[in-house]
Amino acid sequence: MDLLEYQAKTLFRQMAIPVLPSQRIDRAHDLKGLNIPYPVVLKSQVRSGGRGKAGGIKFVENTIDAVAAAQTIFNLPIRDEYPQVLLAEAKYDADQELYLAVILDPVIRRPLLLGSLQGGVNVEATLSHIKQVVVDQEFSPFYARRLMVKMGLQDHHHLAVSNIVEKMYRLFVDKDLDLVEINPLGISPTGEVMALDGKVVANNGALGRHADLVMLVRNQPEPSREDHLETVREAVLPPDRPDLVELDGNIAILCNGAALTMTTLDQVIAAQGKPANFLNLGGEDDFEASESLRDRLCRGLELVMRSNRVKVVLVNWLGHQTAADPLAEAIAAHLKGRGQNRPLPQIVLRLNVTDLKTTQGLFEDLPVTLVETLDDAVTEAVASAR
Repeated sequence: MDLLEYQAKTLFRQMAIPVLPSQRIDRAHDLKGLNIPYPVVLKSQVRSGGRGKAGGIKFVENTIDAVAAAQTIFNLPIRDEYPQVLLAEAKYDADQELYLAVILDPVIRRPLLLGSLQGGVNVEATLSHIKQVVVDQEFSPFYARRLMVKMGLQDHHHLAVSNIVEKMYRLFVDKDLDLVEINPLGISPTGEVMALDGKVVANNGALGRHADLVMLVRNQPEPSREDHLETVREAVLPPDRPDLVELDGNIAILCNGAALTMTTLDQVIAAQGKPANFLNLGGEDDFEASESLRDRLCRGLELVMRSNRVKVVLVNWLGHQTAADPLAEAIAAHLKGRGQNRPLPQIVLRLNVTDLKTTQGLFEDLPVTLVETLDDAVTEAVASAR
């Protein structure tokens, strides 16, 4: 799971890695209440690289220019991804820019410290200049200082930069991450260091142990472009607006109840499945399969199926109803009414129905499988996703 820059910098602040004063911008007019003095830089918050070259990073000197620039950036797709949020950040004059990263080497199964004197937007063109140090024993400041020497960094910058590397490593280990990257780490003429950009990749298999990482994604706002907002408004029902958490796998998870959702997510990951998203619709307190509940469930299905990555949808639904037969009937009617021009992924349903075989007949000619237990549901979903 790739975090956006502003989310990565939230983690940096927790580790006392220096970052610039910044403010999240959900809509262009939010800049009228900007708390950072101008000049500032506005950055598109997308997971794709190359934001600067694509026009997703702009420096502005006043509120009028900032609002105009924000409107442009919000409507600018970068590799087909529109930003849902921008980051407004204080301007920083760097005398030198470095590249730093901590990754896991999948071959030797040890962390690697990476560093280069040539950071910034062109680091991809200077891969041959990146130095690496393998952390082959218990970590100590020795490894960070060794990287400084291999990079050829000036002696008077060793302490400040190696301290940053040590904090990056602690973050990497504490949160079970796949990548922590700062590019660039700016060094001012006075020797001050500053993480000017950051990238964090979380390990999907470890999300169950780090609820704070999941919450970083859950707190992400809805899309800023009006057509994106309208799409989401149509997908969910008030008053309880559910939160869809996007991941990077191919199994969508739909449940009723936070604990049930996280349990299902954990079991899918433990079975080597890769979640594409998960959605808690609530409704665990519903004592009957009301029309509102049936409608919410069907609209939740549409929401989790929107991504082209989704190959399988796993619905794990428990409640106080004596039987979930009305819910199964509502799902079957909804899926049959979608039309043949909208292909369905494989759907695995775990519902408390009266008779599994009879209910399965409702889904004739549909890619839907009913199961009795969560273990069966996870096994079926993971197998179908491969």
